[in-house]
Amino acid sequence: MMSKKKKKFYFNPETTHYEEIQITFSQRLRKVLYHLLSGITLGVAFFFLFVSIVKSPKEKKVAMERSRIEGQYKVLQGQMNEIQAVLSDLQLRDNNLYRVIFEAEPIPIEARQSATSNVEYYNQLLKMTNSQIVVETTRRLNQLKKQLYVQSKSYDEIAELVQSKEEMMKCIPAIQPVLNKDLTRVASGFGWRTDPIYHTRRMHQGMDFTAPTGTDVFATGNGRVVSTGWEQGYGNTIKIDHGFGYETYYSHLSAVYVKVGRLVTRGEVIGAVGNTGKSTGPHLHYEVHLKGVPLDPQNFYFLDLTPEEYDRMIQLSANAGQTLD
Repeated sequence: MMSKKKKKFYFNPETTHYEEIQITFSQRLRKVLYHLLSGITLGVAFFFLFVSIVKSPKEKKVAMERSRIEGQYKVLQGQMNEIQAVLSDLQLRDNNLYRVIFEAEPIPIEARQSATSNVEYYNQLLKMTNSQIVVETTRRLNQLKKQLYVQSKSYDEIAELVQSKEEMMKCIPAIQPVLNKDLTRVASGFGWRTDPIYHTRRMHQGMDFTAPTGTDVFATGNGRVVSTGWEQGYGNTIKIDHGFGYETYYSHLSAVYVKVGRLVTRGEVIGAVGNTGKSTGPHLHYEVHLKGVPLDPQNFYFLDLTPEEYDRMIQLSANAGQTLD
């Protein structure tokens, strides 16, 4: 037997009686809707809270994969940074050493760092999983590949220059024209000196080496004899064209052993020390010219002098205030 629904009353102060509470249909409907909406709201909140805290097995797998990729990316970034450091050092030495030695123009930094780019290709990468990582790694790799390609081409060019410079290195005057290991034969160097005959200051365009008459005189680099014979003031003289703009003069000779047109090699005996021309004693006057301009010969003894011997020779040649011719 069902019990009747209990009635609810409220006290009316105006009538001083308890009166039954009458609940309308709309009130009942609102109450039902209120409880329904509250339940739905709590359910949705609980759902999102649960989803945000508790991940599904698939989400956990994706998160682990992303973490692994990010770790690998950091390792790749470290390796690429090391490669970049080595490459930067190679580029620096290439521009400031190798290309300077072989008289080649340095490669502009813009040409080294400009990487080939494909905007559409990068846009496609952005749509992929872990797109930012992929794009950044690809960009860095493209830059490194471009710089490595430019550096490789530069070394190819330098290799070609080395082949041509090998012949040049054989021809450039690079030894002393007389045996002078102990440097006792350096008499006077390049520069302003006092003329031994006229006792006036004049430019001495070569270097004097004292030696007994008949001492061997050597060609200081490979070349072709272009002139032999008497020169006013210089006596018996040999001139050798070494190519690449270099010429050497050997003066005051007592004997000449080569003829015009003869090809000579570095270290070959071409004449003998003498006292011919305007000379105050047996010695060799030696000059080095580059494109017609006299240069200081002391800069061209790098093949037969140690750094210490070179320093001593400079001091000896600088201290002489008077020439022998």
